[in-house]
Amino acid sequence: MRRFITLFASVLLFAIACGSASAKETVKIAFIGPLTGGVSANGIGGRNSADLAVRLRNADSNAKYNYELVVLDDECKPNIGVQVATKAAADRNIIAGVTHYCSAVAMGAVDVYHRFGLPVIVWGAVLPDITYANDYKEVHRVNGTMINQNEVAAKFMTGLKYKKWVIVHDTTDYGKGHNKYFSADLQKSGGTILGTFGVTADQQDFNAELTKIKELKPEVIYFGGLTPIGVRIRSQMDKLGIAAVFQGTSGIVSDAFIEGLGPLAEGTLAFREGAPAEKLPGGKFFLEQYKKRNYAEGPEAYGAFAYAAANLILDAIEKVGADRRKVMSELNATRDHQSIVGEVTFDDHGQNMVPLITKFVVQDGKWVVWEDSDYVRGKRRLPGTR
Repeated sequence: MRRFITLFASVLLFAIACGSASAKETVKIAFIGPLTGGVSANGIGGRNSADLAVRLRNADSNAKYNYELVVLDDECKPNIGVQVATKAAADRNIIAGVTHYCSAVAMGAVDVYHRFGLPVIVWGAVLPDITYANDYKEVHRVNGTMINQNEVAAKFMTGLKYKKWVIVHDTTDYGKGHNKYFSADLQKSGGTILGTFGVTADQQDFNAELTKIKELKPEVIYFGGLTPIGVRIRSQMDKLGIAAVFQGTSGIVSDAFIEGLGPLAEGTLAFREGAPAEKLPGGKFFLEQYKKRNYAEGPEAYGAFAYAAANLILDAIEKVGADRRKVMSELNATRDHQSIVGEVTFDDHGQNMVPLITKFVVQDGKWVVWEDSDYVRGKRRLPGTR
């Protein structure tokens, strides 16, 4: 009996030791985006997409670690963004982060990531200064910037023979940046700017600005801002009888924009870097897996970028271990990485070059690629087109 007990104890201890050896270490990464507020649809789509990347990696028996996604809401507000960025960066158990849809928030947070040495990949914010204003090796961005977006927009719109614009932009860094780049590119392309109006991010009534705009008789109103203000401006345009084309940026490419306007959204134009998920190299797999998880909300315009950012981070941790400095160095060395959004190569400022810009138009309650729309085939016409 004594021998039996001794043998049993030895076997039990061996089993426990083996079990402990095979248990995977849990590694945390952060997701930060707007989960409440006017652009929450984009943030939730990004969160779900990053969550999908983590779930798929945890299901992979070859993965060295078990991953946990720490989700934080920046509300698309710079002060809140700095708070949650600090919370994530100060937690030494968080190795890296998939961060920010709103440019003004990302600009406020980059100093935090640099100070704490937390490597991050921006998944949606487009202001160039996020990567280029500083030489912060912790900061990377998988999506493109507003520079190419506005260059393509200006050339495309003047190619449709429009000549006269009024520009309305919000007074955040995001809106001012779009105004800067689009104004310069439009003038190079031969367009005329009749007037420029800055509006605040929480402004509700645009009657004064739109009354002046109506007197200027523009063919196109260019809006540099996000969905909530865009919805208000477009609806108030209709009440004043302004028939100009409404042209927006990537900041309004959201189902929430269409839901907020209904039929008034028809014919709205917008431009966004990259391609729709279904046209991406791994888009079919991404959408199939997303659907399988039964997320209540769609991935939205930038979900694929959040998914790609999360996978880049997970790949780096698998390769070099759960160490912030090593992960940062690995990300900085990223060249020709195959991802759902195509090849990713970070330049010396951590910026991925995304030359493809997709042109969108709202048709029958959906964002449709311009080349696939009835407008390009002449079955429908935008206001003022010949």
